[in-house]
Amino acid sequence: MAKEWILNIATNRCGLNKKKSVGPVSQWIRECSPKTIKDWEEFYYKKLVDFLKGRGISISAKDYLEDLGRRLYVKITEVIQAEIEEITEEDCIQYIYNLIINRTYDGYLTEKKTIYGKLQKVLGVEIKPAPDEWDRLYNVDFYIQLEEKYIGLQIKPITYEQTPEIYRWKEWLGTTHKQFEEKFGGKVFIVFSIKKDNRKEIYNPEVIEEIRKEIERLKGGK
Repeated sequence: MAKEWILNIATNRCGLNKKKSVGPVSQWIRECSPKTIKDWEEFYYKKLVDFLKGRGISISAKDYLEDLGRRLYVKITEVIQAEIEEITEEDCIQYIYNLIINRTYDGYLTEKKTIYGKLQKVLGVEIKPAPDEWDRLYNVDFYIQLEEKYIGLQIKPITYEQTPEIYRWKEWLGTTHKQFEEKFGGKVFIVFSIKKDNRKEIYNPEVIEEIRKEIERLKGGK
């Protein structure tokens, strides 16, 4: 397992598995629709030779793959090995700290800002960051001002494993959100954000229409 991990990291780092090095492999295997691994090997070798010729390289497919393997070996045994020897214990300590504390926090803030930006665009209203006091007292991250009344928004990043707990978040935060409504006239809405296909999405999109109705309600003076 350790050997596979090292080989995988080095291959990705060198780009030896990218299209420019080995051709559009995913596309070719679909074209081939192989019934056996031998079918795929023969098909790939033929495609690779043509691919290399198009780049002015005349070499057999097998020799070319062996050359990629040798390049990988040099990368691991000379370049990566030298880099590993330069790593100190303090480097490792700082890396773990930054990974867990700094990067996680930065990612959390980025996710909230991304979702707030989407909400602002969809709703067509200005959304502002809440004062620190509102965050502490009412669990409100952002707000929408409608004359002298305010709508509160809390953006809660979650994972798919946490989705069954959504109702609990609403229960836990219900008291402070009710206090906000009593003081500022508008409801507080929890917007759950989730990461999907490396993109941040609103997990409960129905909340957008609920916010829109609250905006209209407050504009109507109700």
